[in-house]
Amino acid sequence: MTNEELIAKARQAQQNAYAPYSGFKVGAALLSGDGKVFTGCNVENASYGLSVCAERTAIFKAVSEGIKEFAAMAIAGSGEGFIYPCGACLQVLAEFAPEIKLIITDEKNRSKEYNLQEMLPRLFVLR
Repeated sequence: MTNEELIAKARQAQQNAYAPYSGFKVGAALLSGDGKVFTGCNVENASYGLSVCAERTAIFKAVSEGIKEFAAMAIAGSGEGFIYPCGACLQVLAEFAPEIKLIITDEKNRSKEYNLQEMLPRLFVLR
C-alpha cells in the first residue's frame, strides 16, 4: 500500500472523529504486517482524561482482532501544520512496533515520514 493510499484512509477515519470540545478531528490508518488496515479516530469525553486518540483507537482495534505486527501508520488532523502523535500514542506503538514507519500529514496533505525511534528515542520497556 502506498503512503498516499494510507493517508486517504486516515482522512476517511478523521470524518468519524467525535471532537465536540476541541473541534480537533484526527484520523489514523494503521497498516499491519500482513497488509490489513485498521483505522481509528479520536473520541473525546466531557471528562477529558477519558478521551482517546485516533492512533490508540486504531492500535487497540487491531490488537483486539489478534494483530500485533505493524508496518506503518498515517495520521491526519484538522489543525494547521503537521499532526504528530502524543507521547502516550508513541509509547503504545513502541509496545508493538518499535520500527514502525509514521507518515505525518498537514492540512495541505503534504507528508513527512519518520521511524518511531526518531520520535521516541528512549523507549520505555519492562524487562
